[in-house]
Amino acid sequence: MSVWSRGASGSALTMEPTDRDESTAHSPRISTVFANPEFRALWAAEAFSILGDQLARIAFSVLVYDRTDSAALSALVYALTFLPALLGGALLGWIADRYPRRRVMIASDITRAVLTVPMVWPGLPLPALCALIVATVLLGAPHTAAQGALLPEVLRGDLLERGYAVRQITSQTAQVAGFASGGAVLLVLDPHTALLVNAATFAVSAVALRLGVRARPAPTPRAGAGSPRWWAEIAGGVRTVFGDPMLRTLALLVWLAGCYIAPEGIAVAYAAELGGGPLAVGLLMAAIPAGSVVGAVVCTRWVSQPVRERAMLPLAVLAGLPLLASAFTVTVTAAVALWAASGACVAAALIQAQASFVRHTPPEARGRATGLAASGLVGAQGVALLAAGLAAQRWSSAAAVGAVGAATLLLLVALLLTTAARTLVRSRPAR
Repeated sequence: MSVWSRGASGSALTMEPTDRDESTAHSPRISTVFANPEFRALWAAEAFSILGDQLARIAFSVLVYDRTDSAALSALVYALTFLPALLGGALLGWIADRYPRRRVMIASDITRAVLTVPMVWPGLPLPALCALIVATVLLGAPHTAAQGALLPEVLRGDLLERGYAVRQITSQTAQVAGFASGGAVLLVLDPHTALLVNAATFAVSAVALRLGVRARPAPTPRAGAGSPRWWAEIAGGVRTVFGDPMLRTLALLVWLAGCYIAPEGIAVAYAAELGGGPLAVGLLMAAIPAGSVVGAVVCTRWVSQPVRERAMLPLAVLAGLPLLASAFTVTVTAAVALWAASGACVAAALIQAQASFVRHTPPEARGRATGLAASGLVGAQGVALLAAGLAAQRWSSAAAVGAVGAATLLLLVALLLTTAARTLVRSRPAR
């Protein structure tokens, strides 16, 4: 497969191949990406950060609940570890286009490590703790945007999809491991010490990036007399994504497909309706991540790039059918299988959509575009989770799962009928 570049017109729906990494052309293994030392550094930094973040989320919840004895405040602090990301990507993604991207990631890690240290103080007022959490999460947005923009420069050709597959597998595994081990770790460490461990993971990430990723110049000049203001940078990111039919279609595909995770939010109630207990809840919660791992492996190892390009939208539509069917199932086993099938289809669609998105985005605008896409995904998933919860409260959890699947499916069908989407499905990139 080739790295796809945006056409000179800036809005063309056809894409032309550029660089090809011949060294991996005949190796279908996903693990091939680890032969690239820069990717190894990026991967290690991300894995450490995810594990630290998951541990910190548990530590924050335990710390606040112990201090206040309030479930509501504990839930609020937990939500603060997610909510700032809704705006951070859109508002701060431009930083990854203005400054050298390795430097942005390292600065973000070091700053977040420094901000985490005061949280260890037992006497820190709760409002100050919340402010530090918000600042720490917001500063993760430029890091994420820089990493996403840098990945197509590190991984060429078919390696890019494999890199996304590895990140998908790592993210799902690290999140599950982080939550599973976090409780056990807090039996040994108090929450304050756990937060120091989180700060240490940021430091380890910064060191890995400094030693393992090559320095590159900034994609665009630094701010100066003739440089656009930060709000103009944000507006430019919006124009880049929504002014290009291809990017707009791919972004909407990612956002809508992300809504399929909504059943996880009502898994407890769904399991109870089926007569299941904690084991059933655990299986249901693990079903979509497990399916996504299978989908990531299958689509990148055994499916050719032209087929992946044409199939990503149909696969996203297909992912809604198992959720629709799970509204009528009567056993936990069948529901787990259906949710896993949906997760596999979603992963296969998202990996290709994300790779196509960054390839089609001009290199100098990838930070802004990636940040906006990430914010949109968080927002879409939040809306889907809220809608599923409200539907379950009004009707039943089974009906809510089916409704989310059906609604998302119909929206994706509508997207599939657009001119840009039809062109994308029919296209067969040159090799």
